[in-house]
Amino acid sequence: MNFLLPIIAAVLQASSFTIDKVILSFRKVDFKVYLGISFVLIFLINGIIFLLFQPPFSLALFANYNWLLILISIGLIILTNFIFYWVLNHEHLGEMQTLSLLAGIPVILISSFFFTSERQPTIVIPALIALLAVVWSHWEHHHFQIARRSALFLLWSFSVAPVGVILSKTLLATWNPISLELVRSGVIACLLTPFLYRGYRGAEGSAGGLLLITNILTSVASLLIYFGYQRLGIVYTTLLFSIQPLLVYFASVWFLREHWQWKKGIAFFIVVGSITFAQLLGR
Repeated sequence: MNFLLPIIAAVLQASSFTIDKVILSFRKVDFKVYLGISFVLIFLINGIIFLLFQPPFSLALFANYNWLLILISIGLIILTNFIFYWVLNHEHLGEMQTLSLLAGIPVILISSFFFTSERQPTIVIPALIALLAVVWSHWEHHHFQIARRSALFLLWSFSVAPVGVILSKTLLATWNPISLELVRSGVIACLLTPFLYRGYRGAEGSAGGLLLITNILTSVASLLIYFGYQRLGIVYTTLLFSIQPLLVYFASVWFLREHWQWKKGIAFFIVVGSITFAQLLGR
């Protein structure tokens, strides 16, 4: 039943990103304030989960330069979130999630190169087909359609996403995902706390409730993804999680009234077919 971990994570994260767009666009919360509050909440949520499950944790886990890998991964997480939410504040939700999915292509290719356990053609090939289907869904008039503001995020994701995943996979060889997320979210919360106090009133009221809900969803989703990396591998987890941006796209059309595009609907069924193929023949 481990294959359900990324699928559940995809549903939770899709719900979280839909709420994020509501917070940023309709509640008019500044994205820097949003990030400052969110990482404090994520740290508190991870702390509660840590106390409930009491995973292994000791100072020995920081040995062998693990502390350096954690610091690098923290820097990448902060920069990626700032770029993502800066662009999301101006672009459509469906557009941003599709671009996030495209980062899975270099993740799969580079992970297959670095980790021999990830080199399974019956999983790698369906994963690439699923991701390329999303590229095709953005292909209009003989070129790839992308908003100009989104180009920075796409370039950053292509170059940084594989590095972040490889760092997480390396750390998860010795770390429990709950302990790792507690440490990383704690450091990030301390670094971003100044944003918590600037413009906090803009996140009060109903936006405050939405902030709590979305960060519970994204905290649990992140943990499930990291457990997926441990138990299923990066490529298979990426394949299963690839339904997430398309779920967000459908949510953006249904709830936020963004424009429907038939090619993205077809891409969704290609992704589902690829997941089914890999599940039947690849595991």
